[in-house]
Amino acid sequence: MESPQSLFAQGDKDLQVMKAGAMLRKVKSRSWKKQRHFRLQEDGQTIWYKSRWAGTGHSTFSVADVDVVREGHQSEILLSIADEFPADLCFTLVFHGRRSNLDLVAESPSEAQVWIRGVRKLIQNTESMNDKERLDQWIWDWFQKADKNKDGRMNFKEVRTLLKMMNVDMNEEYALRLFTMADKSESGCLENEEFVQFYKMLTEREDVWRVFQDYSRDGQILTLAELEDFLKQEQQEGERSLEHAQELIDRYEPSENAKKHGAMSIDGFQMYLVSPESAVLDPQLLALHQDMSQPLSHYFICSSHNTYLMDDQLRGQSSQEAYIQALKRGCRCVEVDCWDGPNGEPVVYHGHTFTSKILFRDVITTLAEYAFKVSEFPVILSLENHCSMEQQRVMAQLLDTILGDTLLRAPLDRLVPQELPSPQDLKRKVLLKAKKIGGLEESETLTDEVTDEVSDEDEADPKSLSAENLSAEALHLNDKKSKLSRELSDLVVYCKSVHFHSFEYSRLHSKCYEMSSFSESKARKLAKDTGAEFVRHNSRQLSRVYPSGMRTDSSNYNPQELWNVGCQIVALNFQTAGLEMDLNDGLFSQNGCCGYVLKPDFMRNDDSFDPERPQARNGYTSLRLSIQVISGQQLPKVNQKEGSIVDPLVRVEIYGVFQDQAKQETSYIDNNGFNPLWNETLNFIVHVPELALVRFVVEDYDKASRNDFMGQFTVPFTCIQPGYRHIHLLSKDGTAIPLSSLFVNIKISELTTEV
Repeated sequence: MESPQSLFAQGDKDLQVMKAGAMLRKVKSRSWKKQRHFRLQEDGQTIWYKSRWAGTGHSTFSVADVDVVREGHQSEILLSIADEFPADLCFTLVFHGRRSNLDLVAESPSEAQVWIRGVRKLIQNTESMNDKERLDQWIWDWFQKADKNKDGRMNFKEVRTLLKMMNVDMNEEYALRLFTMADKSESGCLENEEFVQFYKMLTEREDVWRVFQDYSRDGQILTLAELEDFLKQEQQEGERSLEHAQELIDRYEPSENAKKHGAMSIDGFQMYLVSPESAVLDPQLLALHQDMSQPLSHYFICSSHNTYLMDDQLRGQSSQEAYIQALKRGCRCVEVDCWDGPNGEPVVYHGHTFTSKILFRDVITTLAEYAFKVSEFPVILSLENHCSMEQQRVMAQLLDTILGDTLLRAPLDRLVPQELPSPQDLKRKVLLKAKKIGGLEESETLTDEVTDEVSDEDEADPKSLSAENLSAEALHLNDKKSKLSRELSDLVVYCKSVHFHSFEYSRLHSKCYEMSSFSESKARKLAKDTGAEFVRHNSRQLSRVYPSGMRTDSSNYNPQELWNVGCQIVALNFQTAGLEMDLNDGLFSQNGCCGYVLKPDFMRNDDSFDPERPQARNGYTSLRLSIQVISGQQLPKVNQKEGSIVDPLVRVEIYGVFQDQAKQETSYIDNNGFNPLWNETLNFIVHVPELALVRFVVEDYDKASRNDFMGQFTVPFTCIQPGYRHIHLLSKDGTAIPLSSLFVNIKISELTTEV
C-alpha cells in the first residue's frame, strides 16, 4: 500500500531531489544559524531533519501542517541576516495555527527553488485531495506509525500497538477476530489491502447503521422516496427535499448500480453524513450572504488588540507575522502602538516594556500586502500614537506613500456624513482610527497644530500601568499631553477618537464618525448598568473595547457580553488561544469569514433592546435546543504515552445574553477515543438566538485533576443545521483535527409556553 502523497511524489523531479536530501541552514536569530540535513521521507508527507552532530536525534513535521511558503527575506529573522545571505537563498515555511515559522537558507538559488516549488506542490496536492484520498492518506500514516520493523506487513502484536495509538482499548479476542477476518492470505500478517479491510471493519458505524435502518424498508438501500423522507423528517428540509435527495445520490453514492436505480447504500449515506454539507454549520451561511450596504455601526467587526505581539505584552516578540496571521483570520481592525524610534523612524512595540521593536514602515508595508487577501471589506487601523510631531509627520508620509489609493483620505462624495458609510461603500479601503483636529465639517479652516492628548485608549486605568513595573518618569511621559500633527490628523475620516462622557452627551453632541475606546472594565460596567442605552449608542456610533492593562500575560476577556450591547470592535489578543478566541472565530466563521457580521435588526434600530430583559422586545420568541450527543470518531490523544487512552466526555456551552448562559455535559466513556458512544440528550432554552453561540467541547476526564482539552467547535446558533450532523473538531489553535468529529442529532423548536 502506498500513500496518495507518495504516489504523487514519484513522478516529480523536485520531490525526488527533496527525497535525496539537502543541507539547509535553520535560522532562529542573527546569531543562531545552524546547518541541518533536511529530507522528504518516502511517504511524500513528512519532512525529516537532523543535525550532523546530533547522533540519532532528529525532528519531523508533516507537510499538512504547512500553510504557505514565502520566498526571500519575508520574516524579521531573515531580514536581520539580509547582509549575509541574499534573498534568493532564503525562504520561510509558515505553519497553521500558532506554531513558529521555520526560516531556512539554502546553499544555492537553484536549491532554494527546488524546496520552494516542492513544498508548494505538496501543499497544493494535500489541499486538493478528495475525501477518499484523505482517508487513504490517514490510514497510510497510521500503518507507517505501527509498522515498527518497516517490512510493509503488520503482525497481530503491531496491530495491538496500533489500536492503542489510535485511542481504542479493544477486547483482545474481538481484535484477533477482526485481524483473522482481514488476513485473507492467512499469512499471520496484514499487508496492503488487507490492512484497509481491517480498518473498514474497525470503523463500521453502528450509530449510522441504526439511523439508516430507521428509514430503509429492506435494510439494504434507501430509495429516493425514503431518502426524501429522511431529509424532511430528520434534516428538516422543506420543498427541495426530493430534488436534493437525487443530488445527494449523484454526489455521494459509490455504487453505480445503486445510482442507476436512484437509491443510496449505507456507504453513500455515511459519506453524505460526514460531508461538509451535512456539517453542523450550514454551508450556505458560510458563504458571503449578508446585506453589506448598511452603516459600519450595524456590524460586529473582527478586531485585534496589540496586533504586533506574538506573545505576552511584557517580554513578547513584536512581529509583522502577527499582522499577517490576524489578517488571514479575517481580522478587520488591527492596532499599531507607535513610538519615536532612532534615525527619525517610528517604531511599533508595547511601550515601557521589554517587547521587541519593529519599524512602523514595515508594519504598513505588511498591511498593504495582506489587508485584502482574505476579505475585500475595509480595514480599520487603530493608531495608539505616542510619537513626537516630527515622527508623526513621518508616519503620515509612510501611510500616504505605502498605502496609496487604498488609504481613505476624505469623506465619500466629499460630503459630511449623517450616518457612517457601509462596508460595501468602503471596499478595499484602509481607515485610520486616531485623534483628529476638529471635525469633518470644519477641517479645512483649522490651524495646523493644536495641543491634544495623543493616547488613544481614553479610559486607560493608571493602576494597570503599575502592573508593568513602570517608573514614575515613564508614568509621567505616558500622561503628558503632546501635539498632534496636521498631516496625521487629516488622514482621519470616519474613525475620530473622542473621550466618552455619557450616553446622553453622545446623543446630544456626538457625530456619527466619532468613536470612543473603553477598557473592558468600563465597558462591562456600562453594559450592566445601562445596557439598553449602550445598544442604542452603538446603533449609530462605533465603540472599541480593549483588554485591561492588568492582563500582562495577554489573556482575553469574554467578548460575548460586549457583543450583547452591540459593541462592534471588541478587540482580543489573537496570539492567545482559548475560549475567548473560540467565540470570536465562531461568530466570524459565517458570512464568508469577511470580518463583518450584521447585527440583529433589534440592535440596529430604536427598539430599545435590553439584553438584561430580552422578553420585553417586540417579536420575542424563545427556542428549545435539544442536542443528542450520539458518538465520537477518532478523537485526538492528549497524553502521548503509548499505553494511555482517553476517557472522553462532551460538554455543550451556550454563550449569549445573561439568561442564555448555560452548560451541560455527558458522562465520560472509559478508555475509548476511537469510537465512543454516548447517546445522551442535552436540553437548553435560548431567549435571544440571534446573539447566541453554541460551543461543543470534548475533554479527557480525570478524576484526580483538571480535565484535558481535546477539541472544540463553536457555531452561531442561527447557523446551526438541525438533524443528524457531524461536528468536525478544531484544536486549541483553531486548526482542523483530521477525521476527528462528533455525531449529534439536533432539534430546534419554538416554546409553546412561557418559561
